[in-house]
Amino acid sequence: MEVTDAAVVAQVLAGDQDAFRVLVERHSRSLFHVVYRMCGNQQDTEEIVQETFLRAFKALPRFELRANFATWIYRIAVNRTLDFLSAKKMKDTYQIVDDPDPEDSRQMQMPAADAGPERLLLSVEMKKKMSHAMSLLTPVERVAFTMRHMEGRSIEEISRNLNLKTSAAKNSVFRAVQKLRQQLEPFASTAR
Repeated sequence: MEVTDAAVVAQVLAGDQDAFRVLVERHSRSLFHVVYRMCGNQQDTEEIVQETFLRAFKALPRFELRANFATWIYRIAVNRTLDFLSAKKMKDTYQIVDDPDPEDSRQMQMPAADAGPERLLLSVEMKKKMSHAMSLLTPVERVAFTMRHMEGRSIEEISRNLNLKTSAAKNSVFRAVQKLRQQLEPFASTAR
């Protein structure tokens, strides 16, 4: 039987600092994916995820055991990434990229190697259009869209993680979808 996050946190708070490794192993992959989608750079992502866990470890005495650890650490990662993007003034220039994990089914699918040249060209063009469309989203819209449509998270979870009211989280997802539709509609109609 798998030990809950709350039980592991209790072990760490009781003095077993090595138990924190369980939390790192359990949550590092999902944090990596969301941070990577936000900043698009593997080296920066690794640094932000590492810093997220360091901050979480230091703040663990303030963590309320009745809270959800995954939501708490996800929020730390999102905040740290937004701070990073703001400091680097990358809000308007970062682009969507595929996850480096080939087993992740949420990344954009490339056509089979035996696809015809038209299909290969269409796939490359679509990927460029999608990257451009995602780059037009604000960081909050990008995270909200990613959480909702790529990770299947609920609006309530998005609002908790982004520290927004439920209506603001819904609006962020809605605005992201509208912007993407506006950018991709001309391409979709010519691809048919």
